[in-house]
Amino acid sequence: MEEIDMAKIKRDPRTEELAKMIIDQYRPESLSDMNDALKDIFGPLLETMLKGEMDDHLGYKSNDKGQKLNDNRRNGYGKKTLKTTNGDLAISVPRDRDASFEPQLIRKRETDISDIESKVIAMYAKGMSQRDISKMIEDIYGFEVSHDMISSITDRILPEVEAWRHRPLKKCYAFIFVDCMYVSIRDDDGAKEKAVYAILGYDLEGRKELLGIWLSESESKHYWMQVFDEIKKRGVEDIFFISMDGVSGLEDGAKAIFSGAIVQRCIVHLIRNSLKYVPSKYYKDFTNDLKKVYGAIDLESARSKFEEFEKKWHKYLGAINVWRSNFKYVEQLFDFGSDVRRIMYTTNAIESVNHSFRKVTNKGAFPHKEAVYKLLYLRVKELEDKWDGRPVKNWPLVLNQLLTDERYEARIKNYLDH
Repeated sequence: MEEIDMAKIKRDPRTEELAKMIIDQYRPESLSDMNDALKDIFGPLLETMLKGEMDDHLGYKSNDKGQKLNDNRRNGYGKKTLKTTNGDLAISVPRDRDASFEPQLIRKRETDISDIESKVIAMYAKGMSQRDISKMIEDIYGFEVSHDMISSITDRILPEVEAWRHRPLKKCYAFIFVDCMYVSIRDDDGAKEKAVYAILGYDLEGRKELLGIWLSESESKHYWMQVFDEIKKRGVEDIFFISMDGVSGLEDGAKAIFSGAIVQRCIVHLIRNSLKYVPSKYYKDFTNDLKKVYGAIDLESARSKFEEFEKKWHKYLGAINVWRSNFKYVEQLFDFGSDVRRIMYTTNAIESVNHSFRKVTNKGAFPHKEAVYKLLYLRVKELEDKWDGRPVKNWPLVLNQLLTDERYEARIKNYLDH
């Protein structure tokens, strides 16, 4: 939405008078009431325009029959139900005797007039700016769409966004992945970076679901606590594994709310952190040696490989200390089967979601947080279409490995049975 410098937007007095008449007539108390009012007005408006087209087609107005130019004449009305963004709308379409009337406003057999709005929303979901959308609509359809109109169209999904953000969640998720990214939002003091929290879950059938997106001033363990508390209030009772980056205090906070969860530090993040202390020419050898540790066949082998790793890279104590202080996260991987380990050891799944988000948020600063929510929500819907409810790769193997573990067998059966 364009920023307005003046205190009040100048409107055409005729539109203000029309708005007052609508308010006086319908007295709407909610956005839904307003949509109903607009739909009531939209129908007669379309019908009047169609009657005007019929007048032009016949060459005379309905109350001026003596001036007709040919034998064709009006022949009553046909009923047509149109699909609009405000719901179905029934209108009366004028007919002529020889059926030669071809309306241009709403063509024969055309029933969906939400086309423009759906295209605007689709382009917005792709991260196109309001300026780019306006230009494309003009190129394709030959008329201008203002920035305010585009914002108004996309704002219509805000109730849907809010309903999605507060929807009830499943009782149990086998895995969740948490991560944070930043977007720029304008306020009175200029553009500022704000944290966007996201949680991706795998349910007990292996299906992906984005549990939600949240906005805050910055990433902190305290806000993560609020996020975990919220998803619990929305119905989540049990989580088996939480994969995350190393925000200080986050692990304790997560376990305080979901006591049965295993918290796993992302191995990929640990690799990145340790590479800060290693010359770039050694990156490949260093990471290959690390892979022998966390990719070992069992815990005993992993410990042996880590001892070799420490001796070989002892010059780079900063890198060694990253792994010494976090080696418990490597050790706990070997409490589980290889297919479970393959999922829990990294936050790549949620990082992939955030990568998709960044494709549509790197166009510049947002005018307000609602603009962020509606854009990311539309992106989520695209991701869900891509996932198509399919389970993640090798999910039956993952589930069977968990069922052989007494810590999870009863919990899985309890939730799957219900």
